Amino acid sequence: MESQVRGGTRWKRFAVVMVPSVAATACIGVALAQGALAASFSVSGQQFKVTADQLEGDGFVQYGAVDSGVTLAGDKTIHPVAVSAFNTAKITNLCQSVVTPNVPIFGNVSLILHAGTDASKPVEASKLYIDLDDLSADATFTNINIGVAAGSSTKGPGIKSDEAKAGQTNPNGFAQEADHASLSGVKQTAWATTAGTFKLSGLHMSISTKGAECY
Repeated sequence: MESQVRGGTRWKRFAVVMVPSVAATACIGVALAQGALAASFSVSGQQFKVTADQLEGDGFVQYGAVDSGVTLAGDKTIHPVAVSAFNTAKITNLCQSVVTPNVPIFGNVSLILHAGTDASKPVEASKLYIDLDDLSADATFTNINIGVAAGSSTKGPGIKSDEAKAGQTNPNGFAQEADHASLSGVKQTAWATTAGTFKLSGLHMSISTKGAECY
């Protein structure tokens, strides 16, 4: 069975997780020895934006969670997110940007990353988890199951064990899974990403003192 979703969704509630995210990374070239087990960390006070022409992901699962973190002022906070995970993913023409506001002299300064601009050498990731709160894309799912208990999903890499132990997600809560997810024209904002491996072909990083972003 295939299900197709078009358009954008603003994540307002913890349990509303009906479209998958594009892969991105908050750190360059993340490689965790734990593989499918994501590292525990406090997310920063800055979201990042991501665009991609195409994402092809095998072994997909998505569920609701809460990320703990800090604001730029150092205060503790939490963020409701939709966690989208893939066993493997290939991404064409990836752009990631993060803006640091109110930098002395310069104002808003952004870090911009480009990779996989050559369609024959896409970005490649394994055991990929992305914690997002906004996404728009054209998406097609193959053999999708909607309403699976998050801890019972078998198609993707499963929920992060550290999240379940910390009470940041409910293994009995709502999830969806699919054999394959295909997304095009992706735009998203996210708080964090972890991966077992993340290969960034043709990586290029730059600084903009004009606060430029991927979108």
